[in-house]
Amino acid sequence: MPLRIRPAAPTDAPLLAHLDHHAWSRLHAVMPKPAVGAPFFDDRHHPDDYLVATLADHLVGFIRLAPAFIEASAHVRQIQGLAVSESARGNGVGRALVRAAIEKARTEGARRITLRVLSHNTPARRLYEGEGFAVEGVLPGEFLLDGEYVDDVLMGRAL
Repeated sequence: MPLRIRPAAPTDAPLLAHLDHHAWSRLHAVMPKPAVGAPFFDDRHHPDDYLVATLADHLVGFIRLAPAFIEASAHVRQIQGLAVSESARGNGVGRALVRAAIEKARTEGARRITLRVLSHNTPARRLYEGEGFAVEGVLPGEFLLDGEYVDDVLMGRAL
């Protein structure tokens, strides 16, 4: 099955919402689990910000690459979400999405790419480190998740 990465389309919204709901985990999420049928795109989350992964024409993952909020950081892009369906994990989908996001950031003229990851999310941290991201800061105990304090790890890399 060939893996394909492409820009998200507005028509992907129901499948993305389904994936987002079913891939949700405290391993990576600080927000509540999205409700079944909740809209995926909104005023702050546009299709243009997402890349999706498909295997055999089935949507199996997404990554959100957001531009900076202020002009002084216009040269920076931030990964603000990554999800892979449980059935597709272990097939390189996450790595392919990260690489596609890096390439997209480059083509948009970005010089840096950053992200935030929970300290207990070892698989994600290994993935990002393998793609050249380094820890650039840690916010100790930033989140209280299920009764445990979890650090917020800031990672980044030059493009």
